[in-house]
Amino acid sequence: MKKIGFIDYYLDEWHANNYPRFIKECTKGEFEVAYAYAKIDSPLNGMTNKEWAMKQNVELLDTIEEVIDKSDVLIVLSPDNPEMHEELTDLPLKSGKPVYVDKTFAPDKETAIRIFKNAEKHGTPCFSSSALRFASELNDIEKGEIYKIYSEGPGTYEIYSIHQIEPVVMLMNCRAKRVMGLGDEKHPSIIIEFEDGRYAQIHQCIGANYKLTLADMENRASEYPITSDFFALFIKALVDFFKTGKIPVEHNQTIDVIAVREAGFDALKKPFAWINL
Repeated sequence: MKKIGFIDYYLDEWHANNYPRFIKECTKGEFEVAYAYAKIDSPLNGMTNKEWAMKQNVELLDTIEEVIDKSDVLIVLSPDNPEMHEELTDLPLKSGKPVYVDKTFAPDKETAIRIFKNAEKHGTPCFSSSALRFASELNDIEKGEIYKIYSEGPGTYEIYSIHQIEPVVMLMNCRAKRVMGLGDEKHPSIIIEFEDGRYAQIHQCIGANYKLTLADMENRASEYPITSDFFALFIKALVDFFKTGKIPVEHNQTIDVIAVREAGFDALKKPFAWINL
C-alpha cells in the first residue's frame, strides 16, 4: 500500500476532508492518506488539526520534513490560500517524490514560475490542475475548430475562476494575450484574447452550472453542459500520476492559467480596459 502525505495550511477544509475517501475508493485501498501536517488550526470551523487527524484516522506529524520522509507521494493542499503554496511546496518539491499541488496553483504568474523552477531544479515530478480539466465532455472536442468560447459557472472569482479559466486555456491551446473585465468583483465577467486572435468569455453567477458554448469560424455553436463526475475523473488522473510520475498538465500551461487569473483581478477593477499578460 502506497502512503500519501498531506501538507496543508489548515486541515479542516473540503479537499482534505474528502480526498482520503475519494482516493481510497478509486484505488480500492492501493493508496491511502496516511500522514498529514498543517501550519495552523482551521480559522473557519474551529476544528483543530489534531481533531481532524483523529476523525480521518491519519497520523498528524509535527513537520513537513517528517511527512516527506514517511510518505511515498505528496499532496500540497491549501486550496483556498494559494499564497501559501510557495512556502508549503518548498521542501516537497526538493524531495524528488511525486507532488500534486492543489488548485489554485499560485496567486500570480511570477510565483508560479518560481515554484515550478524549484521542482525542475530538483527533478521532482509535479502538477496542478482544476478538476474541471478532466470533465469527460471535453475529451472529444475538436480543438482546431474552436473560434470562440463562452463559459458559465458559479462562485466567486477568487476561489472558483480557476475552474473556468483552465478548461478554456486547455481547449484554445494557445497563449493568452490580454484580458478585459466586463463586470466587477461582485459580478465577474472577463474576456480573454488569445495570441492567434480568438476570444473566450468567462461569466460567473451564484448558483450557475458549469457550461461551455463553443463556436466555429462560421459562428455555429455547440453547447457542452458539464454533468460528468469530473472530480472522480480528476482523482483517477491524480492516481495515474502517482503511479507513473508522468504529469498530465504541462507546467507552461499552468503558468498561463495563473497569468490569466492574475490579469483578471486587475481587469475587474478597471472594466472595459485591456490588461496585457
